[in-house]
Amino acid sequence: MSDLSAAADQVLRGVTESTPRVPGVSAVITDRDGNLYEGAAGERVLGGADPMTPDTVCAIFSTTKALTGTACLQLVESGDLDLDAPASRYAPKLGEAQVLEGFEADGTPQLRSPRTEITTRMLLLHTAGFGYDFFNENYNRLAQEHGQPSVITATHESLQTPLLFEPGTQWEYGSNIDWAGQVVEGITGKRLGEVFAERICGPLGMHDTAFGIRDDQRSRLAKIHQRGDDGSLEPLDLELPSDPEVHMGGHGLYSTVLDYAKFIRMWLNDGRGPDGPILSPETVADAASNHLGTMKIKMLPGVIPTLSNDAEFFPGMPKSWALTFMVNDEDAPTGRPAGALAWAGLANLFYWIDRRNGIGGFWATQILPFADPTSVVGYLDLETAAYANLRQPAAA
Repeated sequence: MSDLSAAADQVLRGVTESTPRVPGVSAVITDRDGNLYEGAAGERVLGGADPMTPDTVCAIFSTTKALTGTACLQLVESGDLDLDAPASRYAPKLGEAQVLEGFEADGTPQLRSPRTEITTRMLLLHTAGFGYDFFNENYNRLAQEHGQPSVITATHESLQTPLLFEPGTQWEYGSNIDWAGQVVEGITGKRLGEVFAERICGPLGMHDTAFGIRDDQRSRLAKIHQRGDDGSLEPLDLELPSDPEVHMGGHGLYSTVLDYAKFIRMWLNDGRGPDGPILSPETVADAASNHLGTMKIKMLPGVIPTLSNDAEFFPGMPKSWALTFMVNDEDAPTGRPAGALAWAGLANLFYWIDRRNGIGGFWATQILPFADPTSVVGYLDLETAAYANLRQPAAA
């Protein structure tokens, strides 16, 4: 594995020493048995004295979603959740959602009741109709003109947004899995973080993963940075709430690359953790397949430039959605085969899970806006290095 380590180290050094650079990055590559690579480069805060390390704590944003999906699948296995029943059975507030059909001349939203009830399956697939203000012009208009709070505030009010279309008819990336977290809470009678600790993070040994930062973690916390138009970076005084009103199943966790590698390994091992199953092999195989049918996911337009650029993985390649991951329908140029799982987090965190070859990885930076070119290219170079190592013949 020395060739992989050298190649991966070079990628990490490159992105922290280039122009434009990233302030710091940590990364891990794992197979079914353990980590093949653990590395980091740069600083936790630009210009600071503390180096980035593999155990650096980061806000992991939408890479939270896969844990919420896993919790839902566990409840399906226990018979407590029917993915195709009205989700308002478990999260009653979902029954109040209305469809946004446009705006009156004076800017008043035009709303109607949906004809189709939202299911938890729709929430996990992002077909329920919820969006994000940084990826959708109508949601951004609701925020700018009508005071709709950002989901980053982690409040109940921030979840009370209209649907962008009739449930089940389109794919739109948004706060759907925050609502799936509310489904989990409604069934278990516990906060989502407690469910994660008991059913996922605890059994997998993910002791640095939670909704909030412990005092003993703060010294390992990386700051989120803002990329300027000129490529410069500025540390922000921005943190996800440590004691949020809502445990946001779509984006609210803090974690480390070392912790997330344990979650990736569980999916590589057909749902099995070090001390027993988290999910059954049958559930994993089904969840890891395309559940969108002929529908495809689409490019994410950067509606709020400070939060996201236009974003699409492998442009021009068809991509589907599993429970709850992106699926590349064709082989990717990095070496990732068709049918692999992947997704990302707003502050330029990226992961992939290749169950066919038994390999995956996680890349963590803390930069806005999303789809930062330096970060994306570095991540793809890391993944490419992993597959180049995988193809090397074994030493005699």
